[in-house]
Amino acid sequence: MSEISFRPITPITGAEVEGVDLVDGLRPPVVARLREALLRHKVLVFRDQPMDDERQVALTDLLGGATAAHPIVNGLRDAPAVLRTALSADRSGLAEAEVGADDPFGGTVARRLRTEWHIDSTFMANPTAITILRGVQIPPAGGDTLFANLEALYGGLSPSLRGYLDTLQAIHSRFDSAPPPRFDGRSSGPFSALHPLVRVHPETGARQLFISSVFMQAVCGLKPRESAALLDFLLDELAGRDELHARVRWEQDTLVMWDNRAVAHAGPVDGLMFDEERIVHRTTVVGDLPCGPDGFVSRALIGDLFEAIA
Repeated sequence: MSEISFRPITPITGAEVEGVDLVDGLRPPVVARLREALLRHKVLVFRDQPMDDERQVALTDLLGGATAAHPIVNGLRDAPAVLRTALSADRSGLAEAEVGADDPFGGTVARRLRTEWHIDSTFMANPTAITILRGVQIPPAGGDTLFANLEALYGGLSPSLRGYLDTLQAIHSRFDSAPPPRFDGRSSGPFSALHPLVRVHPETGARQLFISSVFMQAVCGLKPRESAALLDFLLDELAGRDELHARVRWEQDTLVMWDNRAVAHAGPVDGLMFDEERIVHRTTVVGDLPCGPDGFVSRALIGDLFEAIA
């Protein structure tokens, strides 16, 4: 226990962890200390942690119970809690389309952030509590992930605005037109949930903005222009407050664990800057229903809760 150390990445977000073996050294006191550190730093980075999918799922279970890999996308056949993501399959989606003179209206779209800052699975009424991402095949450089401290983001707003946001809820939705059938027989959507715009952390009691440029559709009770203007402002704050961000550079056998209730993330933010493959395996810990400062509790509008694998 005394050998475990935490070296902050920034003054308020993230820490590199040394002195722990995530495969063979996770006794209950060590798990408790890591959970305490996760609440404090919000993002923990572990280097040189070679492990297989079975060990990653076991680690996820120790932290609260592994969910299926994703509410919509199938996990691995032999490891249904593991989501495999290969950059080669996603890289084309990172490129921006160009506006052509032959289609003068083709580039007229609603303004959104270039970087997709998001919280995992907010289209579910109970988004996952903790995300664990393991580097399986990592390029020599690139593939970085950014994290934004949502507690500090909320605290940086004016008291008057914070008081107003405390009373609001937002609709988060996802609909995939033709998702593949799930191996486990569960529904693959559509999903929609109503969440508080400000969440009270269930363990620390801290307030943080609960915003995501992905899946968040509108603020409930506002007119469309009002909702769009408010969300654009909040998302600009999320993307533009560099002092609230931490950047994690990946290496082979790096494992990153983050509190999905306290940070938003974006990545790989430089996926168009290199040609090599990048493969990561993700597992997630089951979450609870978010609660706002005014007592509002998230609820499903469409679809079921995202439970732990039995």
